[in-house]
Amino acid sequence: MGNGSRQSPLAVDRIKPRVLQKVDVSARQIVYTVVAFANRLDFERRSSFMTASHNFESYQTENFYDELFYPNGQPRPGGRLLVEKINSLPPGELNQRQEAIERALLRMGITFAVYGDQAGTEKIFPFDIVPRIIEPFEWSHIEAGLKQRIMALNMFINDIYHDQEIVKEEIVPRALLEKATSYREVCRGLNPPKGIWCHITGTDLVRHSDGAIYVLEDNLRCPSGVSYVLQNRLVMKRSFPHVFAASQIRPVTDYPSKLYETLAHLAPDHIGEPTIVVLTPGIYNSAYYEHSFLAQQMGVELVEGRDLVVKDGFVYMRTTDGFQRVDVIYRRIDDDFLDPQAFRKDSMLGVPGLLDVYRKGRVAMANAPGTGIADDKVIYAFVPDMIRYYLNEEPILPNVPTYVCEKQDDRKYVLEHLGELVVKAANEAGGYGMLVGPHSTLEQQKEFAQKIKENPRNYIAQPTLALSRVPTMVDDHFEGRHVDLRPYVLYGKSVWVLPGGLTRVALRKGSLVVNSSQGGGSKDTWVVARSAREAKDEAKEI
Repeated sequence: MGNGSRQSPLAVDRIKPRVLQKVDVSARQIVYTVVAFANRLDFERRSSFMTASHNFESYQTENFYDELFYPNGQPRPGGRLLVEKINSLPPGELNQRQEAIERALLRMGITFAVYGDQAGTEKIFPFDIVPRIIEPFEWSHIEAGLKQRIMALNMFINDIYHDQEIVKEEIVPRALLEKATSYREVCRGLNPPKGIWCHITGTDLVRHSDGAIYVLEDNLRCPSGVSYVLQNRLVMKRSFPHVFAASQIRPVTDYPSKLYETLAHLAPDHIGEPTIVVLTPGIYNSAYYEHSFLAQQMGVELVEGRDLVVKDGFVYMRTTDGFQRVDVIYRRIDDDFLDPQAFRKDSMLGVPGLLDVYRKGRVAMANAPGTGIADDKVIYAFVPDMIRYYLNEEPILPNVPTYVCEKQDDRKYVLEHLGELVVKAANEAGGYGMLVGPHSTLEQQKEFAQKIKENPRNYIAQPTLALSRVPTMVDDHFEGRHVDLRPYVLYGKSVWVLPGGLTRVALRKGSLVVNSSQGGGSKDTWVVARSAREAKDEAKEI
């Protein structure tokens, strides 16, 4: 039976009263005493800066590109009202708003899991109250570049699983394709519904000290993080309602409806109301909160593999009323675990026979199986060439310059400059399998040199970029912290880009690693509207 997607994954507020009703008076007194003591310690910890007046008078942009301020200390146009508001707040007010946001996020149960963490699996995703602000002209450039990129990537995936013309033309080396662990031979000849392979994409962008926006990597398998975007916006609107209204910030709240439209577009045309499900690996997955949240927001069922069955050539969902046919699956399970008959035979998370039903066009999936070939970090280096080959256009958004260790000259350079470069494994994520040269030890560099020599196909290297920064609260003052940006692209009837996206911030001073699993947090991302008309939906919601 499908998991009730409308049930909160962390129903703490309902559980606590029932537990307290079962304990005696003395036990309850102990509980309250412990809580009071913990609160007192927390109060004492914060008392030194709770009355501080946060303002930007002493804030230093240093030698980095700052997203909120010009080098001369003046706020950029889209951030002037915010800066004025923060500077005008009474002592302690900004801390109170930050803490109110943290309490709200805790009540919402906005968590992620860190695999292998000994202190516990669930963590609250840290949030900072100072947003990243993107000017309208800049967003237009980013949006156009993302649309161009997803069109080329979709054409590449289709080509790779059919005629492989780009390989025959020697634009993408055959050896790189044959050694790619994310390439799925079983997907050769697949024809996804409406010809679309990548329906939901998260593209990571960074800004260097030269002010230019670069694509850092593409995430085309099961990109996560959009739930944080929506919840961050909700709590920020409550914290700065008047600034929102006056600044004309573009809305993000229509993402669930846009996602639903994208998924519904994949269903056969004769089906008026398709049955759509979100397929999750289960509660122990790091992004389970997001799976549950999106299912709830779209009004569809959240299911696990055991809730689905292939029967008479179709996919059905087990319900209390019997079997219900499924038309579209938004899968948040990697290819390896999707179907034990087609991929990993030991998978207990997928649906046996699912790929065969998909191949026959009797169920749609987003994203299509096999899309992981396009977010291989080695294949990433060739995306600009894909854009030129398939679209006959120059890339709007450039790649970060990349050394492919499979190439002898590139490998030689990388091995000689490990202390200056960022080295990444082809299919790792979350900040794992990575060497940040300037912050590494000689022992770590030797270890990566050996890995590169043993398996050069698995590694790329890039120069260490001076990532842009955004002011971030640190006790009683602001400090610059490095950020990246993950916009979300939906490809259905047309291509739509969520205005803004997830701004991830490296909370550790000097760190360039923004991943939540490595101590990163998030910020709200404000895209300033081109006109009052473009922002009117947001103003209505406040």
